[in-house]
Amino acid sequence: MVESLLSKVPGVRPALDPEFRPAVLGNRAFRAEVARVGGAPLALALERDGGKISRFETMIFPERHPQASTNLRYVERLLKFLLWQRGAFKVSVAGSHAVAVYLAKEYAPEGARSFDAQFFAKIYAQPRFIVESVPLAELPRAHERGSAIGGHLDGCRIGFDAGGSDRKVAALIDGQEVFSCEVVWEPKLQTDPQYHFDGIDDSIRRAAAHLPRIDAIGVSSAGIYLNNRTMVASLFRGVPDAAFEAHIKNIYPDIAKKWGNVPLQVANDGDVTALAGALELDDDSVLGLAFGTSLAAGYVNPQRLITGWLNELAFAPIDYGAGAIVDHEWSGDSGTGVNYLSQDAVVRLAERAGLGLPSGSPASKLKFVQERLGLGDERAGQIFDTLGIYLGYGLLHFLDFYSVKHVLLLGRVTSGEGGARLVEKAREVLEVEAPELAGSLRIHLPDEATRRVGQAIAAASLPSLNAQVHS
Repeated sequence: MVESLLSKVPGVRPALDPEFRPAVLGNRAFRAEVARVGGAPLALALERDGGKISRFETMIFPERHPQASTNLRYVERLLKFLLWQRGAFKVSVAGSHAVAVYLAKEYAPEGARSFDAQFFAKIYAQPRFIVESVPLAELPRAHERGSAIGGHLDGCRIGFDAGGSDRKVAALIDGQEVFSCEVVWEPKLQTDPQYHFDGIDDSIRRAAAHLPRIDAIGVSSAGIYLNNRTMVASLFRGVPDAAFEAHIKNIYPDIAKKWGNVPLQVANDGDVTALAGALELDDDSVLGLAFGTSLAAGYVNPQRLITGWLNELAFAPIDYGAGAIVDHEWSGDSGTGVNYLSQDAVVRLAERAGLGLPSGSPASKLKFVQERLGLGDERAGQIFDTLGIYLGYGLLHFLDFYSVKHVLLLGRVTSGEGGARLVEKAREVLEVEAPELAGSLRIHLPDEATRRVGQAIAAASLPSLNAQVHS
């Protein structure tokens, strides 16, 4: 019953992934059936740093209903999404003690979601991850605070974007780009932190050569950063823990010191993607998605503020199918965004399309697929069509959790003809599954240069010239 209710065949089926079962359709089906039979309220409160609390309310089957077991899978996937969207070290569950007990077991040290539990305890410096059951009347109230980000264009600035396959840098003078470049690197494979420092320093040096001075450095980097310090980042996952603490945690402040102790600000690459959209569109309610080595996401809310949420949608589930792709590299979970909206997805789908790839890095394999598309190879076309279907259903899913007017797409995967093709397919999904949104949700694919180095340019606007380096 769980699979039949939460696993729904999409109206637009990807030829290269017939097993794909979009999360949004499963959730829709669940909510519709609950509404039909008369549901019971369930609410979650997620507490993170600084006493910030996010709430989410839904309806589930009453505990004595024949389909009540379906609640467990539905709420487990719901919490998984909320955790990676918003972050938390403590989750309070109100409305169903049975669901709370199940979630506590899943997020226990030996549970299926132990990776997530350990991750969130670590980044919020807590001894353990907590799931508790509370009465509805005692559920903590929401307490959210937004903050402004970026938009500073005065002076001579450098923006650095640390990707998993290449590092990008841009030099700006009073908001005008005077230089940008991309350099291939392989940070995830390196165990010596000096490799990372030297690579970042090389990019800064290249940009500095085109400026009369450096007034500020802004950094867009995958991972979680507090006071410009690296807390967790897949870019540095090859570095041993002791070396990470000694050299990686302060790598960006150390770079700023080397270049004159200039003002520095580091932000998650997803937030910088959303910032790039807000700056370019001069509007609010922007969801930024960067399809690179992984999936980066960020959000500027209706007040033009960032929320302080994680927005790590690479680890949020978007496929509920029994054959959903497993993230063997990192979380061990299945159906998460990293394997559907990224460079890795292109490489994975190439095998299904029967498109033989050359040896080399994932970036070189992506480039090969893009070249084949330019030559009219329909196997490459099927790959980008499939990505577009993933994107369309992914966006519908994201809209259940974000208030969005604009979606900005960046990243290497969106370069060239493939970007336009995947956007076209995503719009087809919207027309079929949510025609009321098809005309109102704006999907933006910037010009080629912005798609590739737009995050670096936006990153340059992060620091205020009055900012101080955290050392």
